[in-house]
Amino acid sequence: MVFWKNMDEKIKKMTVMDIGLVKWSVFFFTIIIVKLFPQLLRINYAILVMLMLACGARPLYKIWIKKFK
Repeated sequence: MVFWKNMDEKIKKMTVMDIGLVKWSVFFFTIIIVKLFPQLLRINYAILVMLMLACGARPLYKIWIKKFK
């Protein structure tokens, strides 16, 4: 748990610009992966939507729904 607490402290120092740059780097990394493995493009869209919702549920809940203490 010390690792995660340490990471939380480091992430708190990031600005909106830093987070945006991380998003872009992940986007370009994904393009590289798809270029290397084009069979990934044949995944059903319903599965991709379910994965997107599953991955986005917790962050969206924490940002928009959860009450701050």
